[in-house]
Amino acid sequence: MTSEVLKLDHITVAYGAIKALKGISLSVNEGEIVTLIGANGAGKSTTLRTISGLLKPQEGKVFFQGQDISGEKPHVIVQSGISQAPEGRGIFANLSTEDNLEMGAYTRKDKEGIQRDKEYVFGLFPILKERRKQEAGTLSGGEQQMLTISRAVMARPKLLLLDEPSLGLAPQIIKRIFQVIQEIHKQGTTILLVEQNANMALHIAHKAYVLETGRIVLSGNAQDLLNNPDVKKAYLGE
Repeated sequence: MTSEVLKLDHITVAYGAIKALKGISLSVNEGEIVTLIGANGAGKSTTLRTISGLLKPQEGKVFFQGQDISGEKPHVIVQSGISQAPEGRGIFANLSTEDNLEMGAYTRKDKEGIQRDKEYVFGLFPILKERRKQEAGTLSGGEQQMLTISRAVMARPKLLLLDEPSLGLAPQIIKRIFQVIQEIHKQGTTILLVEQNANMALHIAHKAYVLETGRIVLSGNAQDLLNNPDVKKAYLGE
């Protein structure tokens, strides 16, 4: 039986008087890649920020491995096993590439394991190894995105949250990023992927949810949604 890693139960989140999420429920099982797709402003990033503890739900609960984590502080949530590669990268621009990676592992004490994981992410993105001593702010957009994902992986999460990893990147780099997401998943990490590039996301995900103006309007097997005429029209430009 697959165990449920994450469950959102009727989550409502508001910015002032504006409700960004209106009672959404979703679940992520161990070993899955689940994708959340939707237009700009649908509430995708708000969903991830709520899971990470950066926003508190007005109503509803967030469960991680059966524990209620709604309203927990972000650092507690990271320590419990959730890490996020945020939208817009959010790297430490004045630190080196390597220092950024070490920041990702700040909750860990296993020096040898950290070293191994650093070599692992350098294997995923060899360009980062070449740039290990370089200030992260001087990396290209694609390299910064690679660093953001790698930094999140350094926390050895049970659940990895990826917020718009393909945003603003060249097609070749997007392709590599998606290959790496699949490789990280093969190593046993469960992934919740928020992505505007619905086509790429649905191709690698097991399960998908479609978010429109703060409500989940469709959900199901990713392959089924890929073939759904409404999804094709609205999100796949067909």
